[in-house]
Amino acid sequence: MDRAAGGATSYLNALHWTSQLKDYIVPIPRMSWLEQKIRRYEHKRWAAEPNRRSLPFAWGLEHIGGSAQERDPRTFLRRWVEETVAKSDEWFACETPRDYKLEAAVDGKAWRGVLEFTSAVLSPWDENNRVRARFFPAKNAGPAIVVLPQWNADYAAHVNICQVLNRLGISVLRLSLPYHDQRAVPGHAKADHIVGPNIGLTLQANRQAVCDARCCLRWLEARGYGPLGILGTSLGSSISCITASHEPLIRAAALLHVSTYFGDVVANGMTTMHVWESLRTNVSEEELRYFWAPISPIPYIAKLRGGGQRLLAISGKYDPTFWYEYSQQFLAAVRGQNVECETVSLPCGHYSLGEAPFKWIAGWKFGRFLHQNLH
Repeated sequence: MDRAAGGATSYLNALHWTSQLKDYIVPIPRMSWLEQKIRRYEHKRWAAEPNRRSLPFAWGLEHIGGSAQERDPRTFLRRWVEETVAKSDEWFACETPRDYKLEAAVDGKAWRGVLEFTSAVLSPWDENNRVRARFFPAKNAGPAIVVLPQWNADYAAHVNICQVLNRLGISVLRLSLPYHDQRAVPGHAKADHIVGPNIGLTLQANRQAVCDARCCLRWLEARGYGPLGILGTSLGSSISCITASHEPLIRAAALLHVSTYFGDVVANGMTTMHVWESLRTNVSEEELRYFWAPISPIPYIAKLRGGGQRLLAISGKYDPTFWYEYSQQFLAAVRGQNVECETVSLPCGHYSLGEAPFKWIAGWKFGRFLHQNLH
């Protein structure tokens, strides 16, 4: 496809989705000038993203131990969800890989390079089952964290964060999430399977991400690093929170963008409209919230109580993806369980948290938080 044709396709895709956002982008009199500016910027960034497509709906029960021919998938899922949340320690349990391999970088610095190992949760695609994490050591021991970038992050995403944390004496293992980077499924430019209209596959992919993060933490511990922490952004934040709820190695977790239920974000968020387009004619919002409860932070908040872990939650007041009301509900649940948590609310959105001056404020906050709690 030539550039002109590609540009026309991107324009038509943006026009299709923009037609569903008329009420969203029309200025509301009670909005401040800053809020209107932020929301327009969020929409502009969202509309400019290429390769967004709606995949067909599927129950995908074969990915969570069920059958693709299940006659009553709703009943199966209701029973499965109830049991899985109640026994989440078992569902997120994983064996430590035996094939850790650190590819040395060309600069020859000790331990620097790309860590690879076989995922403890196997998907139907071999490319996705080979975990890769870029290692940025500050020292040969001492505090370290695992970093989980946002959905559809490219290979360079969050490298600047890793470098900044190195200067604070914190080593970093930057994990490529399932279906991202070299783990992508052929023919899919986006990570369509970790947030998609296949109910069971989305559940499996997020469970895989949690287990991959836990295996990264174990590798760091085995190499003499500690105390350990985790930092996640957007989808990475959700996975990081669940990981912290099940992994005792984690002392501190920095969460950039927080929300309640995975299903609420997909059904109402701007960046997931194309996913909800395939889901909404097959499941209700309430059903989706329940079916995806096992990969949501809220059911596991109580597990963080009394474990000595500390949280930092950063949210955007004008976020059209992780709605601010959902962020507030998350924080209310954390406070209700007496979990130690620092909070930061910035007058920005989802994309704009990565822009100045908000990225500077957020960087200062999570840098200080991790430095204080891991040294």
